[in-house]
Amino acid sequence: MAVALTAKDADDWTYRGEGAVNLVLAYAGNSAEFVGKVLRIPKVSTNGSHLENGHSALTPHECLLWKDTADLTSAPTREIAEQLYVQHVMRPLLGSEHVDAGMRILVSKEFLVAIEKKVLSQRPSWRVKAAKVNPLCDSVLLISDHSVFLHGTLKGEFSLCVEIKPKCGFLPTSKFIAEGNAIKRSVTRFKMHQALKLHDRMISEISEYDPLDMFSGSRERIHRAIKALYNTPQNNFRVFLNGSLIFGGLGGGTKSTNYMVGQDFEDALKHVIMAEDGMRTEKLLELITEALFRSGLLDRLLEVQKLDAIDIEGVIHAYHDIVSQPCLVCRKMDADEFTNRYATLHSMPMEESLKIVRDYLIAATAKDLSMMLSFQPQQRGDVDSPNGALFLKSTNQSFDLKVSFIDLDMKPFKKVVYYYELDQQIVHFYVQMVETEPWLEIKASNQEMRDSNESILL
Repeated sequence: MAVALTAKDADDWTYRGEGAVNLVLAYAGNSAEFVGKVLRIPKVSTNGSHLENGHSALTPHECLLWKDTADLTSAPTREIAEQLYVQHVMRPLLGSEHVDAGMRILVSKEFLVAIEKKVLSQRPSWRVKAAKVNPLCDSVLLISDHSVFLHGTLKGEFSLCVEIKPKCGFLPTSKFIAEGNAIKRSVTRFKMHQALKLHDRMISEISEYDPLDMFSGSRERIHRAIKALYNTPQNNFRVFLNGSLIFGGLGGGTKSTNYMVGQDFEDALKHVIMAEDGMRTEKLLELITEALFRSGLLDRLLEVQKLDAIDIEGVIHAYHDIVSQPCLVCRKMDADEFTNRYATLHSMPMEESLKIVRDYLIAATAKDLSMMLSFQPQQRGDVDSPNGALFLKSTNQSFDLKVSFIDLDMKPFKKVVYYYELDQQIVHFYVQMVETEPWLEIKASNQEMRDSNESILL
């Protein structure tokens, strides 16, 4: 961490986007050390909670949770622990060739303050209200810019990158799901959460995207999922051309794709997708579908997501055993319900409770990450590409392809209670909404019927 960024270096970094935890900045300067890189800068809540300077590493319970993971519990700061989490936990699960754990570089407080001022006008207003750059961090993460290829883009060449948040790709079957929440077994978390987000005005309309389509293994259903993401991108679908955003929103949800947005996107693709006007977008969606279908990485990702084997409604009981506190969930139920459903969870050895929570938090990372699919048209006769190659028959083009996973944040142990409360809020709101608007349930049933028919045909 010899390099230290100062206030004057802020001019070389541009706003790329943000999630709930970090700002992402792309390098726009001339230093060979940073070309093709992005910074991930931690944010801190603006609700009055105290700032963290990075010197509080893992909590005692987290040290217990991750005690078998190399170097993680001895990390001097939380930022370093999170980098080691990506390196030692997520990278082996998702594939070393698809995960860049990055390196930490020093930054001054003046650099962080300058960045905060520089990007303020570009950030979504609701993100600004929720969090700001943490000015007390002494280091930030430097990783590869997956929206461009490793050695950059030569003059006259074009690199296209698609960022997708697939979300949770399976329906839980856990016996620990309460009877009143049985709808979780038939309606995806994504769909239910859409209803709450619409109510809270976080989105302007409900997306037709279904993660079960994305993870189905069917080329047709994956294509349907990609089209739904294109129609209503929210913060789940973005496209970059040579590192610059050409479709989707920066750091927040966007409205449905209208004619003008679609036409601008169509025009932006003219140097990459060799199809007649009006067909380029459709051909790109075909290309994305083929990349996802052939890579097999969705299957690998789904395996990691399914480490959440007993659902948060089971995990919350293991959590209370680890913290040695009376289970707040069990307090609300009668003795028979406790004995029949949850007593076994509270009689497990501590090591099993730790594994349940650890696997759940790893799965939570996998449910919230992004996939970056980068495409670069191959030059004629280029048969020795170091990257994977993909041929799009409908345009007679070959593309270099690389797929990467990003946003692999370690979820805090203490957030298990928050995840449980959010889960209950999402389910209860959706159930209430279906009671007042029963057409939603009919629509869901029709979707399930179509999926069932497709599986029979396949």
